[in-house]
Amino acid sequence: MPADSVKSGAVPCALCGGSVFKPALDCEDFSFVRCVSCGLVQRNPQPVRDEIIARYSAVYGGDYLSYELENEAAFLKLQRLALRDAKFDELEKTLFRAKEPPSVIDVGCATGALLADLRDQGWRVTGVEISPCAEHAKKERRLDVRNIPFEENKFPQTHFDVVLASHLIEHLNDPASFLTEANRVLKEGGRIFITTPNISGFQARLYGGGWRSAIFDHLYLFSVRTLSKMLKKTGFKIERIRTWGGLAAGLAPPCLKKSADILAKRFGCGDVMVVRAGKIL
Repeated sequence: MPADSVKSGAVPCALCGGSVFKPALDCEDFSFVRCVSCGLVQRNPQPVRDEIIARYSAVYGGDYLSYELENEAAFLKLQRLALRDAKFDELEKTLFRAKEPPSVIDVGCATGALLADLRDQGWRVTGVEISPCAEHAKKERRLDVRNIPFEENKFPQTHFDVVLASHLIEHLNDPASFLTEANRVLKEGGRIFITTPNISGFQARLYGGGWRSAIFDHLYLFSVRTLSKMLKKTGFKIERIRTWGGLAAGLAPPCLKKSADILAKRFGCGDVMVVRAGKIL
């Protein structure tokens, strides 16, 4: 499904409901705008929900599954590093002191590599994935993966200890609805871990509309501030935020990239961020 054939419509700001925007990023065939009230950057107009679901089924078909399988070892390593930065291991130790194994849901779980890894460590695992990768996760890894949008599954209230969402929230038409549902299905004191591009990072500021995360399928580009505000608005307390990535591989000599990566992580201006937040009791 070509990008220019996707139906779109104007939407208010997903964070504050504002209707006044100014230009933010001018990309090749589309653009992002910034809400003048709260600063959230989003596509507007943006593809409608049904078109988004159809696009993932059409565009992210067999070729996408092959891509995910070829790169899943690298992606799993990156996911694990992000969770380590967010102190997932410390939470894991605490949860495994309980009488029954902890439960986790990975929304946007792709081929299920991370879920399989967590299952091997004793977690009770569930996944959500609307692309054809879901079938691979179910058949090849025997995982419980649902292939309809998260909110439509109607999971029991206060059911999961942890919600994971890696490179998902920027793709959603209604990120606040996703966070509200995540809060509902989490147990009292449960945690959510979100990994997403950071528009307040150095690379976004340097490259503008040419930034590697300013792509058609990203409907929102969060900063540390706007994502924190949305999490707080939907019933979460921020516990930890870390960013990483100073310069993309291949864009600078290795020695310069290493220095840029160290500085970006130290000063919180990395290209990607991970946020750990707890459900407010």
